[in-house]
Amino acid sequence: MWNKLGHIIQQPTGYKAFIPLPFPPIESLKLTPELEVKVGQAMRLIGKLDGISQLLPDKDFFLLMFVRKEATASSQIEGTQATIIDAIEADFILSKAQETDADDILHYIRALNYGLEQLKKLPISNRLIKEIHRHLMEDARVTQHPYPGEFRRTQNWIGGSSPSNARFVPPPPYEMLNAMSDLEKFIHSKDDTLSPLVKAALLHAQFETIHPFADGNGRTGRLLITLFLWQQKLLDIPLLYLSEFFKKHEDVYREKLSGYHANPSDIYSWIDFFMDGVIETACSAITLASEINKIRERDMAKVHGLGKTAAATAAQVLRNLYGLPIIDVVKIQEWTKCTTRTGAQKIIDRLINLKILVQRSPDKKYGRTYEYRSYLKLFQKR
Repeated sequence: MWNKLGHIIQQPTGYKAFIPLPFPPIESLKLTPELEVKVGQAMRLIGKLDGISQLLPDKDFFLLMFVRKEATASSQIEGTQATIIDAIEADFILSKAQETDADDILHYIRALNYGLEQLKKLPISNRLIKEIHRHLMEDARVTQHPYPGEFRRTQNWIGGSSPSNARFVPPPPYEMLNAMSDLEKFIHSKDDTLSPLVKAALLHAQFETIHPFADGNGRTGRLLITLFLWQQKLLDIPLLYLSEFFKKHEDVYREKLSGYHANPSDIYSWIDFFMDGVIETACSAITLASEINKIRERDMAKVHGLGKTAAATAAQVLRNLYGLPIIDVVKIQEWTKCTTRTGAQKIIDRLINLKILVQRSPDKKYGRTYEYRSYLKLFQKR
């Protein structure tokens, strides 16, 4: 039984901090029969999601929307007020992101994309974790110095105004480095007795317990879930993102993480909650992928009904809309290499007539923007 992951130890400066025991514990982790069944169900659903994702054409475009959805939810857990719409707008009107909450989401997307690209060449390591943190926090809006890409050199805490009255005090810097070294070895270990999903659950909870950065630990820890599951090749395309589930059950999420490092550790309750998240998120992603395919088939049939040249251009725009479903005339010019705004507007008007695009502010005469509303709603209603 894993029932103790560390000790609360009095520090010389007067407060008490959590000092992790060597991780993982020597004894094997034995799941309850009920948990074994739930892990099996979660693995089967991931397999089903992987299968249906293979049917998605233009996968890279669709992936952009899944990533924005994840980035928005993860940032909202940390207090960001921006929505996925704000993030999309900021993608093509970069000035809108500056000094707004949307900038937090764009930094998250940048960090996740960097991590996914690096995993094609290198496994997850403390070096890569620090690089991901650098991309997440560099030039980001923060209330304190986050030291992008560096493990902290000072004590941090969770809740309260100081370590002495905090809800939880992670390990001091010298103990944190030892704990991160253990975690890195755990990530690389070839323990066949642990399902990759259970390992992902433990990785996230242990990382949050260690809290190795001055700021950005929650977002970095949630990024690690996606990166680890993709590294384990559970999905060909990284479409499983748990932050929306964590945001939906935010109080329970924090409660279960606190229980993980309690004494005794309620590790099984955390794993159970994590598996609930995988199951709910996989089911939602399966439904979403199916609905995306239906909308794509419907709207591709519409554009193919246009004349040959017009159909080719409209189909090109439609493919790009799956990655960026809010656009303006300038963006259409960029995608189609159309040299005039009038020509680009004609393309937009054709898509409006086909009920694919909708003008966002009907009364607006200048600076008009348009959205692929039926597709966008798929990512808003969940």
